[in-house]
Parts: sequence; C-alpha cells; structure tokens
Amino acid sequence: MKRMKKVLTLLLLCSVSVVAIAESSIKLDRADVDVFDELSVIRGAGYFANYCLGCHGLKQIRYSRIGKDLKMNETQLRDLIQFGDAKIHESVQSAMKPESAIAAFGVAPPDLSLVVRSRGADWVYSYLKGFYDDPKRPFGVNNIVAPNVAMPNVLWELQGRQEPEFGNVDGKQGVVGLKLTTHGKMKPHEFDGAANDLVNFLAYVGEPSVLQRVPLGKYVIAFMLFLTYLFYRLKKEYWKDID
Repeated sequence: MKRMKKVLTLLLLCSVSVVAIAESSIKLDRADVDVFDELSVIRGAGYFANYCLGCHGLKQIRYSRIGKDLKMNETQLRDLIQFGDAKIHESVQSAMKPESAIAAFGVAPPDLSLVVRSRGADWVYSYLKGFYDDPKRPFGVNNIVAPNVAMPNVLWELQGRQEPEFGNVDGKQGVVGLKLTTHGKMKPHEFDGAANDLVNFLAYVGEPSVLQRVPLGKYVIAFMLFLTYLFYRLKKEYWKDID
C-alpha cells in the first residue's frame, strides 16, 4: 500500500511538471483584472451575452445575483444578458442544447463559470486574442494558446483576422506569433479592452462574493489590529508592577 502511494505521488509530481513545462513555453499576455470596475464588468457581460452565451453557460451564477451585484433591475438585465423566457432566479444557461453542440462541434462547449479560476485570467485573455486563420481546421481557425481547439473565432468581426508567424518551438517548426492581416470593427487597443472586459466579467462570475468579502475584510483587519493593541495595553497594565 505504501509503495502504491509512492508511485501515485511520483506520477502526480511528473504530471504537474509536464503541465508546468507546457505552460511555460506559451507567452501569455497580461490581463488587467479588476472586478471592482463595475462598468468594465457590465461591458464584459454584454460581450459574453452577444458572443458566448449562444454556446456557453454560467450555471454557477443566477441572473438575480448579477443584477444585485451590478445594481441592475430586471429590465436592464433583459437588455444586457437575460434573454428569451429566462427567469430572474434561474442560472445563466446556454441557448444551445448539448446534443446540438456535439453535432456542430464534436464536443459540448464547457460551462465557463470557473474558467478564470481554473485557467487564470492571463490564459483566458490570451486565448480570446489568440485565434488565427488555419484552413486545415473545421472552422478555418486555430488558436496559439489552445492548439486544435474545436471553438470557432466568435470575436473575429471585432478583432479582424490574424495569420500565424512560424519559428522554432522546442526544436520544431511551430507558431511563435500572430500578425493582424484584416482589421475588424475595433482597433487593436479597443479589442484588447473588450477582451479584458470579458475576462473581468468571467473573473467576477468565478467568485462573485469577492465584491463583499474584500471590503468587509478591511474592517475585519482594522478590528483585529485594534484588538491586538488593546490586548497589548492590557498586558502592559497587568505586568507593570512585576520586575
């Protein structure tokens, strides 16, 4: 039994090392995540509704929670993200049925509730910006961060189209960069901002309680510091007559 545990531990360490090596070979762009930037989160919710919600859901959060946190009523929510006959207390569900998604993409698109927490904001940000033309792929695009992903580039009309730049990757010919060849509706810096807004929204969805936890934490820390000072003064008072 002990030997089996050692083998499993070794395999786990090896798998972690392999993942670390794979991730380190990819240069990720830095996302500027600030879930307290309410306008950015709202813009990100709009981008998600228009470009992602058709395939991806957010089953870990309800419309009512989004409305409460972003200070929006049901009418505003319906204009932004709560489409069709979705009820205010329902979770954010994809418009596409799983069987239809499998038929279209070969795999059901994942729920994105925790994608920023699991992958990291920089990864998601780089992924959104990392699509490029590849006629060999079913949808004509590939991704520099997630090679051979089954997802089409839903943001292409905002970003434009990119072509790969090839070079040496670990001793083999591979994609080392991307070049914008056809401009979209947005300028590059505008699209970067839109992608960042979308990541901001997904970061908020991954941990909506942060909007209450962080402000409350400041008061808790202040109270603990005051309590520490009070105990220190009491200790000095009790021990002042003892040499």
